[in-house]
Amino acid sequence: MHNKQLQGRKPLIWRLVLAIFLVLKILVICTYSFLESLVKFFIPKRRKSVCGEIVLITGAARGLGRATAHEFAKRQSKLVLWDINKEGVEETAEECRKLGAIAHAFVMDCRNRTEIYSVADKVKKEIGDVSILINNAATTKEAVLCSTKDELIQNMFDINVLAHIWTVKTFLTPMIKNNHGHIVTVASFAGHLGIPYMVCYSSSKWSAVGFHESLTEELSLLKMDGIETTCMCPVFMNTDSVKLKAICPFVEVEDAAKALIEGILTNQKMIFVPRWTKFHQLIKCLPERAYHAVMNATMFYII
Repeated sequence: MHNKQLQGRKPLIWRLVLAIFLVLKILVICTYSFLESLVKFFIPKRRKSVCGEIVLITGAARGLGRATAHEFAKRQSKLVLWDINKEGVEETAEECRKLGAIAHAFVMDCRNRTEIYSVADKVKKEIGDVSILINNAATTKEAVLCSTKDELIQNMFDINVLAHIWTVKTFLTPMIKNNHGHIVTVASFAGHLGIPYMVCYSSSKWSAVGFHESLTEELSLLKMDGIETTCMCPVFMNTDSVKLKAICPFVEVEDAAKALIEGILTNQKMIFVPRWTKFHQLIKCLPERAYHAVMNATMFYII
């Protein structure tokens, strides 16, 4: 009887020992991580080279897509530019060529999964494997949820969320094979903060942020340490067709592009533009009444 009691205690003891070991391991890793972050704060971050990398940018005809293409062109990357706007995307490609880069323009609709797969195959055969993918194409629409047309909601999720999934699915396989690449998700500050009168847009951007975070964890579990991921979350830019006016001015496209390229070159996981917006999580810790009072007083109003 005594032996049976001892046998029953052994699993419990080993579980306790294992729990203590795991807690100690976590404490060591956390301490090391904090010290590492502190050291890196004072040491300039090493920037990687993107010269010769094949960079695909969706939504490249205007705005952030065009400005980002210019930044990569200055660094002699090979550019693959996608947009539904034929005149705009070809103009971006020509501007990049004047900066000394090789640029290929493709007219395509990011809402169409079949077209994404078809054009992606063409890119692989004619140009090569994309090593840096920037999912930038997006659409915005402000309206009270109940008055938003179903077609607009579907269109928003097709571009802002599903297009990210289709492009990553088709270009990630070669990246995994080579354990080399960088996937960039251009989301929004609205992907961290609920925006009234933009329920569908905000929801789509929350999905984009979730996609980035889940993909990052999956690549980590797959031991793909050569594939980087970055998510950019700017406030509204001066090219966004929205009537919401922030107390702080809209972000200039050029400033957002410089922040994005800096984040890519230094392998940052999450980029907030302006940088102070990353502290919004502190506000979300307030009690509900206080939180809404702060948001109503400081964030947005309708013009």
